[in-house]
Amino acid sequence: MATKCCISDLPAADLKGKKVLVRCDLNVPLDGKTITDDTRIRSSIPTIEYLTKAGAIVTVCSHLGRPKDGPEDKFSWLLAPPVWENYSAKK
Repeated sequence: MATKCCISDLPAADLKGKKVLVRCDLNVPLDGKTITDDTRIRSSIPTIEYLTKAGAIVTVCSHLGRPKDGPEDKFSWLLAPPVWENYSAKK
């Protein structure tokens, strides 16, 4: 049986200059266009910061909500940058 690994198990030297795609479960609850619980966003910050500090080129992807008939403004990730900036600036 394989041993569980953590992001910190990857040596920082091996990440420098590498492109890393991080798929996060950031499907946060909304009240209209307001994020009501940003726990999932906050919990992804340490992983993203570890990778960027190690010199990796990080791309984060996720989805938000379940639009019925195509894209809807209320499910836009344009709501998230203030939250990302708030938590990543605290470190």
